[in-house]
Amino acid sequence: MKAAVDKDTCIGCGLCPSICPEVFEMQDDGKAGAIGDEVPSGAEDSAKEAESSCPVNAIAIEE
Repeated sequence: MKAAVDKDTCIGCGLCPSICPEVFEMQDDGKAGAIGDEVPSGAEDSAKEAESSCPVNAIAIEE
C-alpha cells in the first residue's frame, strides 16, 4: 500500500499527520508529505482515515 500527497492541492492543515503520524508529516514547505513509499503494517486503517478526512482531497492511498 502506498501513500501520496498532492503538493499542489495540500493546504497544510496538519490533519493527516495528526491522524496517522506513521505515514504523514509536515514538511519544510508547510505542506504534508508521505514518510517513505510504503504504508507500514498496522497503519493501513489510519492512513485511509487520513485520506478520507483530508478537506481538499490531496491524499491518495493506493493498494
